[in-house]
Amino acid sequence: MQELKVILVGNPNTGKTSLFNKLTNSNEHVGNWHGVTVEEKEKTYYHKGEKISLVDLPGLYSLTTLSYEENVSREYLFKHEKEKIINLCDSNNIERNLYLTLNLLEYGFDVVLAINQTSNVGNKIDYKKLSKKLGINVVNVSAKSGEGLGELNDAIMQNKRCKELPYLKKLNLHIIKDHIRGYFPKNKLDFYAIKCFERDEQTISSLPQKVLEKIETYLPENSLEVIARLRYEFIDEILNECVVKTKKIYGKSKLDNIFLNKFLAFPIFLLILTGVFYFTFFSFGKWISDALLWGINNLLGQPIKDLFVFAFGKESWVTSLFCDAVLGGVGTLFSFLPQIVLLFMFLSILEDSGYLARVAFMFEDILGKVGLSGKSVYTILMGFGCSSSAVLTARNMEDKNAKIKTALLTPYMSCSAKLPLYIVIGGAFFGAKNIFYILFLYLLGVLISVLMSYIFEKTVLKSKEQSFILEFPPYRGISVKRILNVLWENIRLFVSRVGILLICVNIIIWILSNFSFSLDYVPSSNGSMLQKIGEIISPIFIPLGFGEWGFASALIAGLIAKEVILSSVIMFNGVNHGEVINVADSLKDPSSNIYFPAISNVVSFLIFTLLYSPCVTTMAILRKEIGKKWTVIGILIQFAVAYLLSLFVFNVINAFEDFGLFPVLLILLVIILIMFSFIFLFERLTRKRHCEHACPNYEKCKRKKS
Repeated sequence: MQELKVILVGNPNTGKTSLFNKLTNSNEHVGNWHGVTVEEKEKTYYHKGEKISLVDLPGLYSLTTLSYEENVSREYLFKHEKEKIINLCDSNNIERNLYLTLNLLEYGFDVVLAINQTSNVGNKIDYKKLSKKLGINVVNVSAKSGEGLGELNDAIMQNKRCKELPYLKKLNLHIIKDHIRGYFPKNKLDFYAIKCFERDEQTISSLPQKVLEKIETYLPENSLEVIARLRYEFIDEILNECVVKTKKIYGKSKLDNIFLNKFLAFPIFLLILTGVFYFTFFSFGKWISDALLWGINNLLGQPIKDLFVFAFGKESWVTSLFCDAVLGGVGTLFSFLPQIVLLFMFLSILEDSGYLARVAFMFEDILGKVGLSGKSVYTILMGFGCSSSAVLTARNMEDKNAKIKTALLTPYMSCSAKLPLYIVIGGAFFGAKNIFYILFLYLLGVLISVLMSYIFEKTVLKSKEQSFILEFPPYRGISVKRILNVLWENIRLFVSRVGILLICVNIIIWILSNFSFSLDYVPSSNGSMLQKIGEIISPIFIPLGFGEWGFASALIAGLIAKEVILSSVIMFNGVNHGEVINVADSLKDPSSNIYFPAISNVVSFLIFTLLYSPCVTTMAILRKEIGKKWTVIGILIQFAVAYLLSLFVFNVINAFEDFGLFPVLLILLVIILIMFSFIFLFERLTRKRHCEHACPNYEKCKRKKS
């Protein structure tokens, strides 16, 4: 059977991935962000006996590309220029979306225009008239409900080529075509002449200097504005005949007067974040976690342990291997699955509701002052889940230095793999107040990453001005199906990760901590291989308050996967399978291999685990995305930041222990915030001085503003 390849393209946030999921019965992640799709995704399905291979490309605004994902789409389209294209437009943003449609038609692609009805208040469109005006098939679909998919598939099977676009006659492209003939395919000279008119960098870089000089004499200084104006004039002309616009502005809501209020926006964001943390870690999430832990202990762990003791004996290394390495570490981590899944669920709810798009807008101005943009917000939030997948979303930065910075800063975020460590160690020493300390760690990671971005911006990674286009989706209800899909996907990923990686790593660590270099069995870990290795490294952590070999060994194991830190603590302290209470008690026992004598040691260790080097998976992705040089530099800087900050906090808490821990940490946050205030004040004064010297109308503008 012959396979028909169809490429799905469109602006970001038009519903491409939702349509892809509906057509192919898939479950790819969707969201109101650049970078949700960073590479092409392909899947086959059938329509009336025909096999169709559908490719979902990252969003782009035109064939003159700026960012990584736009270039991915452009290159893929040029390599598959003979394939059928579905160009998806949003009915509420059709004027802007059609700009890409004209780009595709200028190239000569075989296009089916699908207009996605994203709400009940969208523009009223005469699809037949629009089809006649453009000379291509135009279909009304709903990516959410699946309406119109049959008509769309029928249109894919038809051949209907576009008419000649009338506005191109006003450009006198034949002169430019004469000069570029021989440098581009003969049948695409019209398109590349247009790209020369737009001063497209990728096109111009393919031409020799002498040709560029000749072309330049025929181009007006504002040639890009000229062709953009002609396109929009043509779009306005056809839309005036084919579309009745609604008076309601899509995405605008009275709720934005509250959520985007300059005084209320950030307090509301922090309040929402605190509520999410409380519900996840200290309310419903803790209740489910405790119930799951009870089940692991009593229904699974104890019977299995009794069986191994009966078969091999209580002191047997086989019993120890299975009960300590497998049940002890992995069983405890499984009990935290509900809390990790709940965190992902709440992030998904905030995204689907339309609120996270507003958060990106809120942070755009702040991040812009440190060389990033609102696009970085999505990468930062993804970092709360998994650093390795979050680094991939940094591809959407059009500026190379901004991409490197965003990728390097992502591991400073507290990923979900560290949560069990915070819950167990924090819960053992802080009790019910642990929610505030977990929130402190999350905020600290964000603040340190932004501060490091400012340092990079002022030294070796200065960014160019970056565009930031983000559509505000309307506030909307939550899809139960979507939430269930998110829950299932995160459970599946966690189980596969725990079931494969952590069991293997735990077994390796158990062997290293229970056998000496002469391969003698040492169940107490005294003289074990891991103890010897830890003792070599541990002295560097003495100034931080955790200089014993157990801490060093756990941190080394954490380089493989951060979840392993807690499972290592459990094994090193000889705690029975899944018994979190015993883990907490062992951390206060001076005879344990991992023991905290004071609160200052606890906080220092938690801050270090928050900030020190990322896991090997993230390192590998960093190397692929930003190169070996910047990966090594980033890891070394991150380790130095973790070390110096832990050293500072450890000594400050010890010096002011009479004041209590919470005031000291609060003062630390205030100091960091004051530093940010000075940064923003400095940026404002610098910009003001620049305007005074560079702008001839500065005094006039100043008086007018007054």
